Amino acid sequence: MTKALKDKLIESLTSILPIALIIFVLCATLTPLDTGTFALFSIGVFLLIIGMGCFTLGADMSMLVIGERIGTAMTRSRKVWLIALLSFVIGIIVTIAEPDLQILAEQVTAVAEQTILGNYLLIITVAVGVGIFLMLAMLRIVFRIKLSYLLIGFYTIAFVLCFCFVDSGFWAVSFDSGGVTTGPMTVPFIMSLGVGVASIRSDKKGQDDSFGLVALSSIGPIISVLILGIIFKINNIDYVVEELQVVDTTRDILFAYLRGFGDYALEVLIAITPIIAFFVLFQLITRSFHKKQLVRIIVGFIYTFLGLVLFLSGANVGFMPVGREIGRALAAGGWEKWLLIPVGMIVGYFVVAAEPAVHVLNKQVERMSAGAISSSSMKKGLCAGVCIAIGLAMTRILTGINIMWILIPGYAVALGLTFFTPALFTGIAFDSGGVASGAMVSSFVLPMAIGACSELGSVVMTQAFGCVAFVALAPLISIQILGIHYRRKTGKIKRNFLSVEDRILEYTVD
Repeated sequence: MTKALKDKLIESLTSILPIALIIFVLCATLTPLDTGTFALFSIGVFLLIIGMGCFTLGADMSMLVIGERIGTAMTRSRKVWLIALLSFVIGIIVTIAEPDLQILAEQVTAVAEQTILGNYLLIITVAVGVGIFLMLAMLRIVFRIKLSYLLIGFYTIAFVLCFCFVDSGFWAVSFDSGGVTTGPMTVPFIMSLGVGVASIRSDKKGQDDSFGLVALSSIGPIISVLILGIIFKINNIDYVVEELQVVDTTRDILFAYLRGFGDYALEVLIAITPIIAFFVLFQLITRSFHKKQLVRIIVGFIYTFLGLVLFLSGANVGFMPVGREIGRALAAGGWEKWLLIPVGMIVGYFVVAAEPAVHVLNKQVERMSAGAISSSSMKKGLCAGVCIAIGLAMTRILTGINIMWILIPGYAVALGLTFFTPALFTGIAFDSGGVASGAMVSSFVLPMAIGACSELGSVVMTQAFGCVAFVALAPLISIQILGIHYRRKTGKIKRNFLSVEDRILEYTVD
């Protein structure tokens, strides 16, 4: 256990250190910060490293194991109605308390003010969307429906809803909701469900179909929030940018983190409790785990809880104010405001490596492909995609172009590539989109965009929001391009191998 934790901490250190160094350089040169804010950030870096290490170890010990076992048990039952019902319930349970979704719901005040449910209306809408589409994703694996057909169909429905029925003010929020719902709590569980379902299939395409659950689960919130947008009109949204907390003394810093620990401990506890309850019920019915496994899973849940509390506290208390200040400082200049684009791209390249769920995805891909798709190549593909995505997001803030000028061509390319990419890479790519847009994007990149918009006088709800949507889009293209390159490379190796075999055979015959 000690060695495993040590390995995870080293892994998280190598992931977070680059983005921390970039921010340190920015704070020392272009965007100087006051001492209190810089101290918050420094402590946040330490908490992120410890938190990510504990979380990834905990996910390996608990969430992934439980998800795979539940997925296998559901499929072995051969009862379609049971698979559909449990998938729907699981989708709602793991989504309702997703920390990133709570943050997004607090921003859409125009909807909350029009109903007695307040912020929970958006949360429930998103959760139902995830539940329905997770159910469809599981049934797709059972009935062996090609993923690309469903992706093209549902994204077409989403864009038709946008242009024909929904106010433009709802577009960015809808596509952002698809990214924030697939966060650190949902991704490990949903992905492992797919692996469990596909593991008992005997056909050669079972491995390909093990991916794609996160992809379809990300479409559900987009469509469900767009449907909500037909009912509620939010063209005149007033987004109030809150003033940053002033930290002048070490006591202020201590109290800021103590409040953060308390708030996020409660959020994570609420998030993890339904999963634990579902696991207990599953164990009582099936007796799938023996005593030693149960102890390991319980320890894994403890690591997951502690890791997420530390990570979210470091990200939101330490990184969020720095992101806001960097965005404001860069946008306040003359020609210097155009530095938002290259700075955003550099931050985007490294920030995706600091996402906890990305590590879970990369490990799962490497394991399911038996090492043929390495975690390092996945990481490079994701980093390149998010780098371009943040560059486009900052360009949109500076120029004010409509979000659809980027989303429509982007999704057209992504969906078109599904006809040329190996099926395995299509599922991985569309899963990657939801995974890449996690806690670090919400707590650093989005505040950076909000800070820049507030300084430039842009409309925050239409210009700053959309960053998450771009981050969710870019890996769809970059990972599929990686898949095309992978197929060509393996095809060339295979042709060369056959050519050598022919020459050996010809020599033997002679």
